[in-house]
Amino acid sequence: MRSHARVVVIGGGNMGAGVLYHLALEGWTDCVLIEKAELTSGATWHAAGLVSRMVGGHALGTMHDYAVDLYKRIEEETGQSVSWHGCGSLRIATSPEHVDWINHIRDAVLARGQEADIIGPGEVKRLNPLYDVEAAGVLAAIHTTDDGHVDPAGTCFAMAKGARDRGAEVVRNCRVIDLRRRPGGEWEVVTEQGTVTCEHVVNAGGYHARRIGAFCGLDLPIVTMQHHYVVTDDVPEFADMDHEIPVTRDDYFCGYIRREQQSALIGLYDKQAPRAVWLDGCPWDSETELFEPNMDGITPWLENCFERCPALADRGIKRIVNGGITYTPDGAMLLGPAPGLKNHWLACGSTVGIAWGPGAGRALAQWMVHGSADISTRAFDPRRFGVWADADYAQARATEDYTLRQAMPYPQHQRTVCRGIKRSGAHDRTVALGALYEEAGGWERPRLYAPGEPFGWRRTTTFETVRSEALAVRERVGLGDFSAFAKFELSGPGAETFLDAVCANRIPREIGGTCLTLMLNRKGTIEGEATIARTGEDTFYLVTGAPSERRVWDWLSVQCDVPMGDTELVNRTDDIGILTLAGPRARDVLAACIDGDVSSGGFPWLRARELHVAGVPCLALRLSFTGELAWELHAPNERLGEIWDALWRAGEPHGIAAYGSKALDSLRLEKFYRGGHELANDASHKDVDQMRFARLDKEFVGKAAMLAREPQSTIALLSLEDGDTDCLIGEAVLLGGKPVGSVTSAGFGHMIGKSLAIAFLRQEARAPEARLEVSVLGSRVGARIMPGVPYDPGNERLKS
Repeated sequence: MRSHARVVVIGGGNMGAGVLYHLALEGWTDCVLIEKAELTSGATWHAAGLVSRMVGGHALGTMHDYAVDLYKRIEEETGQSVSWHGCGSLRIATSPEHVDWINHIRDAVLARGQEADIIGPGEVKRLNPLYDVEAAGVLAAIHTTDDGHVDPAGTCFAMAKGARDRGAEVVRNCRVIDLRRRPGGEWEVVTEQGTVTCEHVVNAGGYHARRIGAFCGLDLPIVTMQHHYVVTDDVPEFADMDHEIPVTRDDYFCGYIRREQQSALIGLYDKQAPRAVWLDGCPWDSETELFEPNMDGITPWLENCFERCPALADRGIKRIVNGGITYTPDGAMLLGPAPGLKNHWLACGSTVGIAWGPGAGRALAQWMVHGSADISTRAFDPRRFGVWADADYAQARATEDYTLRQAMPYPQHQRTVCRGIKRSGAHDRTVALGALYEEAGGWERPRLYAPGEPFGWRRTTTFETVRSEALAVRERVGLGDFSAFAKFELSGPGAETFLDAVCANRIPREIGGTCLTLMLNRKGTIEGEATIARTGEDTFYLVTGAPSERRVWDWLSVQCDVPMGDTELVNRTDDIGILTLAGPRARDVLAACIDGDVSSGGFPWLRARELHVAGVPCLALRLSFTGELAWELHAPNERLGEIWDALWRAGEPHGIAAYGSKALDSLRLEKFYRGGHELANDASHKDVDQMRFARLDKEFVGKAAMLAREPQSTIALLSLEDGDTDCLIGEAVLLGGKPVGSVTSAGFGHMIGKSLAIAFLRQEARAPEARLEVSVLGSRVGARIMPGVPYDPGNERLKS
């Protein structure tokens, strides 16, 4: 085994092989994959091998699309069989809500330029004669014809061979026993056969990823869950069919059916009795391991399957496979930099490694080689979890996620276990007002104020609730608890120089100045965003989104390659809470609670000042995401309730109302403010039309790459012609029936009375004569590009 390599990939499953193969495709061939046993000997070998384009969301869907495309061609490239079965896929809908869901999935598939059809019961019966459409009450199904299944071992072998053919190396039967960081920054990968020194290391350890992470002090939130599939005796009906049945998914039995030679393979999610295993770590000697079947857990779902497919009820079962699958707390993989470690990458926690391995490998290889991936990796970035995602949290959340695998992901759904990790100091006040909460970076954030929020894909009763909250801000004054942000303090003689180098916008020169800035990576795309206030000669206060806390911290302190010098970065996220007071009467309310001048002259727009509100010291920033006269009040979290009480009392004569994140989303859409879905690592200043926030008279990380970038699509604000229809995110924007973009944010603008959507559009969609449509829940809705900011384009209300 070699003693040096550019990259060492640890783990020989589909994820590790995918990384190795795509690093080689990118030209990094000085790479070695080290597997403790044989390739595929973890979770890969026993996988059901399903690969489908039937996925909502652009980034994950793109990964699935790529896997389908790769598996169809890699056999010819490498000579290694992958046994591609292009049988297509079905997902059954038996209720109107199901039909809405599959239409929403279809909208996302169309947005990626792929094929998907909504078919009726008769076509379902033709495609899968085993399925009793009448008894099931099938209303419709989504049919993706270009799906299938593969031999999971074959896919792993094929990518490994493709990597070896380009010069990479695969070492088997060699366990990694330690990882050490050298003073110069290189990694020492200590194995049973010697030590390899490398520039980059990738943890693709599958079941063992958590133990491998512990070598470097990481506590990775990965849990292994048991998952069953059964293989029946031969099904005679298959012999009479002129096609292979599509992989058929049905929530009623929490699973899927596909053909396995002359048998049926039935996958089952036993959601009433899910079992986690190896909570103390997978044993190192575990290889090709299966568990005893949990018949009590799977029998109810198997019976439901036989009810749907009665022809299988009389078939015997010749094999039950109960193998482990790794899960994270939210079900998404860990893909990207390990928190706090330079050139240490994660490609693990993968729930469906056969479908994710190629796309994940390609994205991580692009990230490592070029500084970022071509798709947004925010949903997979390991740094989305804070240190609060400990072992207990991971087990509880992963178990919950397992039960949701075959459930409709309603837009209103919130996780129920392990809530309330972080709470604002005003939390009991918002509880008393009837707030419904959502999670944001571990925080409980008020979503809206209503007795309850019904589930559904269309407008619910909370539409009027959000309207009332939004109009209260527009017409009177609203008070919101938006403590769910990350807050950092940067101080020292080198603070300004450091920020100037990592931020695209000009850093405030005067004490009390503020700015909104993007931070770019070396590829020239967006690594993060922040509001920055200069609070002293050498001190700055930075605010960014709560889910970005660990990622932005990691970028500033470890990953950006700009030395901090004589500078100290302190995380104040948990110490500081934030209240936002917004609306035309906000000045009257604030003035009643302070001794000081908050007039337009005394406290101008985009300024920051220290205030005492009801005697509580706080940093007040005169800016807001609402588009109205507003102040953000940043104060000690334990005293935030005192400020809330004072503002509420002072606001009662002015009709003050509490508002949550749903109302804020409506307000920001009317101002065409970009959010986290737009400001991601697959976009730059040019893509999001934010060049005014880039100061080209100075140097900053990513500047040259950003200026050289030629976007294929750029941002636009759409107004839907049907005011009764709202997008849900991910829908296809169509021109002449062909996809020309996709929706990234959406909602109703209650002040202007229009349904709005932010989308990225190709250039041809911007022609004056272009007649656009958006595919929403099975309907084509006319849309037009808004010519500018629809509400207060001159910012007169903000500056008032």
